[in-house]
Amino acid sequence: MPLVDLMKLPPQGTLLGLDPGARSIGVAACDRGRIIASPVETIERGKRLGPALDRLFQIFDARSAVGVVVGLPKNMSGDEGPRAQSARALAHNILQRHDVPIAFWDERLSTAGVERTLLEANTRRARRAEVIDKLAATWILQGAIDRLREAG
Repeated sequence: MPLVDLMKLPPQGTLLGLDPGARSIGVAACDRGRIIASPVETIERGKRLGPALDRLFQIFDARSAVGVVVGLPKNMSGDEGPRAQSARALAHNILQRHDVPIAFWDERLSTAGVERTLLEANTRRARRAEVIDKLAATWILQGAIDRLREAG
């Protein structure tokens, strides 16, 4: 299945949310009823993407996921820069390995929002670095499932 519009994801079942970064991929998952997104883990990318994709598909299969929402980091102007192209490349690589429905979600300010929340909670710098990617993935996925719910 190719890249799809968010509204074209399977109507029921668990979705994974991804926050793609240069060094890691934050992963979140929602419940089957798509009420709440929760952080799962941060996958280190390493020099080769293969092992990171292997781990991603282990999570996908273990949770019986039906689709993936990838955060698309657009510029504040709405244009796409190198980070967005990297997110699109990740989606392409996922599709090369596994035929799953993938939708993009505009993730402008997701990491900044999570960082602000962690700072307000007086989270230590080391702990913030440890959890920021998977929490950003949670932010992305929660936004997407909220939108799906609003659309009915």
